[in-house]
Amino acid sequence: MAKWTTDDLPDLTGRTVVVTGAGRGLGLITARELARAGARVVLGVRDVGKARAAVAGLPGTFDVRPLDVADLASVRAFAGSWSGPLDVLVNNAGVMDVPAARTADGLDRQTTTNHTGPFLLTNLLLGHVTDRVVHVTSQLHRRGELDLGDLDWRTRAYHGMAAYQASKLAVVLFSLELQRRLDAAGSPVRSVLASPGIARTALAAHSRSNVVNRFRFLTNSPEQGALSVLYAATADVPGNAYVGPAGPGGLRGGPAVRRAGKAGLDAALARRLWDATAGLVEAAAR
Repeated sequence: MAKWTTDDLPDLTGRTVVVTGAGRGLGLITARELARAGARVVLGVRDVGKARAAVAGLPGTFDVRPLDVADLASVRAFAGSWSGPLDVLVNNAGVMDVPAARTADGLDRQTTTNHTGPFLLTNLLLGHVTDRVVHVTSQLHRRGELDLGDLDWRTRAYHGMAAYQASKLAVVLFSLELQRRLDAAGSPVRSVLASPGIARTALAAHSRSNVVNRFRFLTNSPEQGALSVLYAATADVPGNAYVGPAGPGGLRGGPAVRRAGKAGLDAALARRLWDATAGLVEAAAR
């Protein structure tokens, strides 16, 4: 698998894939390659104009729709307008180590973008999904710590990188609990995790604790980083598989099925997180 490339993508003709945050970076590369392999790719993006310009002239079928996963009304509108089957949902949109800010719903921006919004989107679209949900996480989930009593950073001092690590741990735990629920329901749908390693994209480059420019030998190019997402979206992997770079520390290299960090395998914590996240969504709706 370490030598797997986009040339190994299967024929995706007739399949429909949603990729969030697909206007640039890993999301755009993922959308481009899935469309090249024959899929109809729906890009859920904040800036529709820029995304349309980005895919103009590329081979394949693209459908660009407005979606801001940090805005729960936007998430509901996107999901509410969906009809027909959806083979693969790729929850790619994310931010990293951003300053403290609140969304229109009064929620922490980073937590909502990386976890709460995708949680809601997945649950709203799940009845349409026929194959799998792919959650883009990070190796930094291994350093994450969750405070379920303050998941939304209201009472603690906010720290951008700590919030990022916690949100990516939440993504891993969400996949674990989602897969448990799918199995319990007898569903064939899979929940799969993808880590691009440390990819040299705008997401990481602006981080105040940036390692991209100082330690480039530890990083993946955006094209390499997208391979883990593409493999997770198309290969025959088991439910809750964790796909990441095959190199040391899971930081760079071609895709391989690896193992999530210990905290990401805590089933009891995953169930409690699900309830806490649902509570945030319900409170925001009131």
